[in-house]
Amino acid sequence: MTTEIPDNPTADEVVPWLSEEQQDHWRALVDLLAVLPPAMDAQLKRDAGVNQYEYQVLAALSAGPDRTLGLSDLATHARCSLSRLSHALTRLERDGWVERFSASESGARRMRARLTDVGMAELEAIAPGHVREARRLVVDVLTPEQFAALAEAARAITAAALDPESATCREITDC
Repeated sequence: MTTEIPDNPTADEVVPWLSEEQQDHWRALVDLLAVLPPAMDAQLKRDAGVNQYEYQVLAALSAGPDRTLGLSDLATHARCSLSRLSHALTRLERDGWVERFSASESGARRMRARLTDVGMAELEAIAPGHVREARRLVVDVLTPEQFAALAEAARAITAAALDPESATCREITDC
């Protein structure tokens, strides 16, 4: 894309447009983000009746001490707002997979969530299909070097988006 740059442009007027090659790479990333999450979500819904987000909540709890996390920590792990987490926990509680409780922490009352034995059993039943789908769609499609490069790039992009000084971070999370 070509744009006219004023004789004395201000910082806001100068746009570092993408090259043709960068545009091609950007479109590939946009396509990946449009296709991969719904594909992973569809497998989980079809095989287990949960969505990708609920699976992330279950997985995060399973890795916590005593399969328990504070709600703020859980929201951070699952990359969501406390409001969205509350809705997911309500559904998972209804199924008996998770329980919420109040606990004292450093003299303050904080809400926590725990993965129940039933929830752990369900997660263990769901995980093999989810891993097979992750392998089919990503891991086995790439060489080990490509997969490592993708992970490195994903970490850099995530860090930039979650930089607490970033306006974007404040819009998408509780940074």
